[in-house]
Amino acid sequence: MSLYSKAAQWRHIGRFCVHRLSDYGELVAIELAEAKTRLLRDVIALVVLAVGALFTLSFFCIAVIASAWQTRYFLASVWGVAGVWLLVSLIAFAVVRTRRPGVPLSMLRGEIQRDMDALKEVLK
Repeated sequence: MSLYSKAAQWRHIGRFCVHRLSDYGELVAIELAEAKTRLLRDVIALVVLAVGALFTLSFFCIAVIASAWQTRYFLASVWGVAGVWLLVSLIAFAVVRTRRPGVPLSMLRGEIQRDMDALKEVLK
């Protein structure tokens, strides 16, 4: 392969890369907008779920304690409610610790990887 053909090949690769940079910029903007929308929707849903669950469980616990108010099971019911809350907290902590984090910009990484593979094929 001559020096001129090598230079032409590298010029074509350079044009390809410059052209793809604008595509990458658009893809980043799209992925960031999707991530923002998804995060906002998830946060709102989680807040509503948490508030609803906390109110429901709080009133349930108050009802259990009030039902046992003047019985001999009063202290057992109070400690039982506290124990259940502790168990729920420990389970929630374990679930949060075992969740896999999301992969940001995965589409962009895939596009860059495919382009790199294509460039490696051209350079062979």
